[in-house]
Amino acid sequence: QVQLVESGGGLVQAGGSLRLSCAASGNHFSITRMGWYRQAPGKQRELVATISSGGSTNYADSVKGRFTISRDNAKNTVALQMNSLKPEDTAVYYCNIEVALTHYWGQGTQVTVSS
Repeated sequence: QVQLVESGGGLVQAGGSLRLSCAASGNHFSITRMGWYRQAPGKQRELVATISSGGSTNYADSVKGRFTISRDNAKNTVALQMNSLKPEDTAVYYCNIEVALTHYWGQGTQVTVSS
């Protein structure tokens, strides 16, 4: 059983920063890709950023240059540093990991950016 626990969401003014963290726990496993997705009210869930086990990253165009994803393979954690936040970044952010071709999701953490 894989469990993901997210932390770090909150309310911030436009231009501010937040750091999201996600820790994976459970039986011994090998995580391939880790990532963050978000879902704003009335919109579909969308990819924010992913990182492979080797450290290769992929970002949505809307966050490039502002967000940075990182992971600690020894601790099975992934983080998302979000800078220069905009009101349109407001959403519930979900951690996602891939283990043996199966995807697992966190419970989500709310990020609200006020203008």
